[in-house]
Amino acid sequence: MAEFAFDLNDDQKAVRDWIHGFAADVIRPAAAEWDEREETPWPIIQEAAKIGLYSLDFYAQQFFDPTGLGIPMTMEELFWGDAGIALSIVGTGLAAVGVLANGTEEQIGTWVPQMYGDADDVKVAAFCSSEPDAGSDVASMRTRAVYDEAKDEWVLNGTKTWATNGGIANVHVVVAVVDAELGSKGHASFIVPPNTPGLSQGQKFLKHGIRASHTAEVVLEDVRVPGSCLLGGKEKLDERLARARERARKGGERSETGVPQAGGRERLKNAAMATFEASRPAVGAMAVGTARAAYEVALDYARTREQFGRPIIDNQGVAFQLADMRTQIDAARLLVWRASWMAAAGKPFESAEGSMSKLYASEIAKSVTGQAIQILGGNGYTREYPVERMHRDSAIYTIFEGTSEIQRLVISRTVSGVPVR
Repeated sequence: MAEFAFDLNDDQKAVRDWIHGFAADVIRPAAAEWDEREETPWPIIQEAAKIGLYSLDFYAQQFFDPTGLGIPMTMEELFWGDAGIALSIVGTGLAAVGVLANGTEEQIGTWVPQMYGDADDVKVAAFCSSEPDAGSDVASMRTRAVYDEAKDEWVLNGTKTWATNGGIANVHVVVAVVDAELGSKGHASFIVPPNTPGLSQGQKFLKHGIRASHTAEVVLEDVRVPGSCLLGGKEKLDERLARARERARKGGERSETGVPQAGGRERLKNAAMATFEASRPAVGAMAVGTARAAYEVALDYARTREQFGRPIIDNQGVAFQLADMRTQIDAARLLVWRASWMAAAGKPFESAEGSMSKLYASEIAKSVTGQAIQILGGNGYTREYPVERMHRDSAIYTIFEGTSEIQRLVISRTVSGVPVR
């Protein structure tokens, strides 16, 4: 087990600097254009693929970094460049994590490479969990998967929403209900292969921020997928459902919000929540990257902007804001690194450390980017400066992959031992 350290090793520093160079030289110059276009930045993804930054091999190397810091380091640097473009580059990862968290070795080897394609034929993937009436309340999910035993096929029907890369993806990972009586425990994840009849893109959303990332509804109408596309396999599913039914018969309490019960010790078994559990520190790292970018713009502006014959950083009101911003960013990064290291070391989140990292980092991203606008004054409110875009982008971190309210619910239940509602 790797020892925890507050400094990256030489190899990690080299990777960080490489990613930072791509973010500075390729992502940032294109950020404003793609934000305005509100389209997937395929040329940027293509450039990332050409150098190996958008590839299964790269993310596998970072994912299996024994310190756990490979993924958060990558996320922070990419999102320092621009959140919308970065999410277009890393959005496939959520679907990949969904397969890694729930799939067999054969399924992982078959489907994850198809999510990325290659440098000559770039692909993306989509993870489809949220629905119009089921966001944080995953137990209200309505998309159904029914097994056709005669054909060994699953038939999927329903509508998913807020799906990154939804409808344009090569591979979709869809969470669906297989046993409605079990609430969130009756869910399973399915691979929908490329060009499967019945899957279509619904509404594409025009968003407040992260505009370069494609977000849309995914409509499933009698979508048939082979039995082998059930992640984990039917035998494993049947065993899990049997255990859940037995608990229900014994009167065991079930979480209808998909978050841990009192004490928080039991690992989440729900298909969607298993994916979110693994990705929360990574989202925290995204927020840290955006916050750091805004802080650096504000710091540089405060050093050069003069009022009343001196740089505005000479004023205590501005300098103290910058001091608080830097402190909050470093604190958020440390929470993210701790949770990431714990996950890599196999240590359970006994105090909801993953949720803590996501909650704090996402909240400070909103506050730091807002303070950056304040320091730039009227200039900060215009699109001539990037902090306006960064502030819009930051709002998503407190919403997706578990709202701040859900994170607080997870944390409060875990630390109190009480089923807070």
